[in-house]
Amino acid sequence: MFRKLRSALVRGLVVVLPIGFTIGLLWWIGSSTEALLRRAILLVVPTEHYLPGMGIAAALVLLLAAGTLFNALLVQSALASWERFLDRIPVVKTIYGATRDFMKLIPAGGKRRDLRRVVLARFGDAQVIGFVTQDDAAELGIVGEQDGLAAVYFPMSYQVGGYTALVPRSRVVPLDIPVEAAMRMVLTGGVSGAPA
Repeated sequence: MFRKLRSALVRGLVVVLPIGFTIGLLWWIGSSTEALLRRAILLVVPTEHYLPGMGIAAALVLLLAAGTLFNALLVQSALASWERFLDRIPVVKTIYGATRDFMKLIPAGGKRRDLRRVVLARFGDAQVIGFVTQDDAAELGIVGEQDGLAAVYFPMSYQVGGYTALVPRSRVVPLDIPVEAAMRMVLTGGVSGAPA
């Protein structure tokens, strides 16, 4: 009887915990954004005209404006100068650089710099799931075109991290799996299988 109750409790945790964590994280992001931008909005809008949600709406407008302005040459130049400045500050450059590089993995249109496709790479008798980031590693400027290498990112399970290997293109086999599904499978250590 106790074993059945414990099993039901664990099954309940498996169902409820991811839902609760996701809702909690979204709530925290939303409420933090609302609280942060509320102060700025109240400098312009009288308190009696402020409506809940205006902070989130303002954040969306700011993100849309930033994404649109990024295409302007002047903004790109200013952003490059800002990044060079941040790269001179010891701790800040590490945090900012890691965050910037992680965000580059998200597809944003234009020239693709995201995870292009899912592949299997052979290392000895093992096959490892990876994600091609550069079809031609020569674009990185550290190897030549004659080497025939691709840059493949191999994430580690249960954490944000991994390593990039320059693998001969002849040793990678494309998989017909969406990048998001493969990433979920890899990050959960195979517990979450690929969709049928």
